[in-house]
Amino acid sequence: MSTEDPQARQPHFIRSLERGLAVISAFDEAHPRQSLSEVAGVTGLDRATVRRVLLTLRDLGYVKFEGREFLLTPRVLQLGYAYLSGMSLVEIARPHLQEIAHELGETASLTVLDGDDIVYLDLATSTRLSSVQINVGTRFRAHATSMGRVLLSGRSAAEIEGYLERLKGSRRVERTVRSLDELRAEIEATAERGWATVDKELEEGLRGVAVPVRDRRGEVIAAINVSAHAARSSISDLAELYVPPIRRAAASIEAELLGYRRPGT
Repeated sequence: MSTEDPQARQPHFIRSLERGLAVISAFDEAHPRQSLSEVAGVTGLDRATVRRVLLTLRDLGYVKFEGREFLLTPRVLQLGYAYLSGMSLVEIARPHLQEIAHELGETASLTVLDGDDIVYLDLATSTRLSSVQINVGTRFRAHATSMGRVLLSGRSAAEIEGYLERLKGSRRVERTVRSLDELRAEIEATAERGWATVDKELEEGLRGVAVPVRDRRGEVIAAINVSAHAARSSISDLAELYVPPIRRAAASIEAELLGYRRPGT
């Protein structure tokens, strides 16, 4: 649900739309199937409201029922693809991701920061796949990924502190750096050197490296990442062998974004 003060909402604000989006957002990779009570618990809405929203989403084809559980249907993907298909960033980045994947023999990805999560906008896969199932739209908490640290490094000090406070409250540091102070230091170091690595923090045996993609104002708008199995690539390999080609790809994307025009415009 929105954290905005209800008293500050504009007259045009549609509460029913907010509730519908909250119910859709309640389903994620960890909770693809939920009971009515579970959805109510996640959204903070009462059961009667949740039931009406779910029935409406069913009638529209976005939700289906299986026994006492509800789950989203593939039609929900249309909501995201409508956004992604219109993004010049994805169109421009795709061939560069494919080139990186071919050159390094590893999966390359493009991600953005959405709230406290990174979201995959596009991937160029290799034959060397990890056990982590990643698709367009997959989300992970930012602190556990190299691209998340790159994206956080482009935010203001206040935004970074806000993220760390929320992370502290959720107790979700787990396999990442040992303290929030170390995570803060790692984000600061990422901002200085222009790239970040993670070592078996998202998945055992998986390492990753990422660099930022900036807009014409110099603000970090996305991150390019390459993931590799720890048995094939050391952290020093990522820094010495992977960072240069990924940086070249990011520079090319940035240059194309500066001069991008949609066909017919």
